[in-house]
Amino acid sequence: MADLEGPDPVKSTRETLGHMIHIPGRDGTFKAYFAPAAHQDPAPCVLVCQEIFGINKEMWRICENLSQMGYSAICPDLFWRIDPGIELDPTNEQEMQKAFDLFGKFDIDKGLQDIQDTITHARTLKETTGKVGAIGYCLGGLLAYLTACRTDADCAVGYYGVNIDKYLDECKGITKPLMLHIAGNDEFVSKEQQETVIEGLQGNSHVTTYHYPGAPHAFARQTDAGHYKEDAATEANRRTEEFLLKHLKHS
Repeated sequence: MADLEGPDPVKSTRETLGHMIHIPGRDGTFKAYFAPAAHQDPAPCVLVCQEIFGINKEMWRICENLSQMGYSAICPDLFWRIDPGIELDPTNEQEMQKAFDLFGKFDIDKGLQDIQDTITHARTLKETTGKVGAIGYCLGGLLAYLTACRTDADCAVGYYGVNIDKYLDECKGITKPLMLHIAGNDEFVSKEQQETVIEGLQGNSHVTTYHYPGAPHAFARQTDAGHYKEDAATEANRRTEEFLLKHLKHS
């Protein structure tokens, strides 16, 4: 079976398995990258919440690997109100700065609205079974957490989410399974913030947290050799695969 690690990332292109589709949102139509399940029709769907770099090759890679695993994957352009179609490289210093600028302009509440609209649309697609989970990284890790709090997604997984500690009061809204992967050496989330999140979510039986000592932010970003940490990524991705299988395919 394919896994979230997937093939050589440089071979991942939008033309491989997926294509852009239009999502009818409450504030207008926006695009999403959609990769139908490669060997199953229909299939459960996984919504991929982007990092601060837009729908770039790392997001294509994740969607395409999910497709090979037997899920339809959909990654909405959550920056469409600011700079639609943006594709940035986290290893490029100038593009990294642009990504931080976009992050500063991003409206979290509107982003969650777009995620719910994408979930709603995904349930209607002939390539899906109607079950929709979410997975997110960095900014997307926060959005995955808030997806569990605010939307009707069937489950969610967040990797090294930023600022989750600022939204812990929303955890009472979590009624479906949520898994969080927390990087022990995250340069954007202090150890105090990490502890606050872990302790703050302990009382919710729907939430599972895993802590990866020594792992940096973006430890699962395979297209970024400077941050990728194979042992932590392999373990986190194994746990994610089992989680998705249990809550989207076997539930």
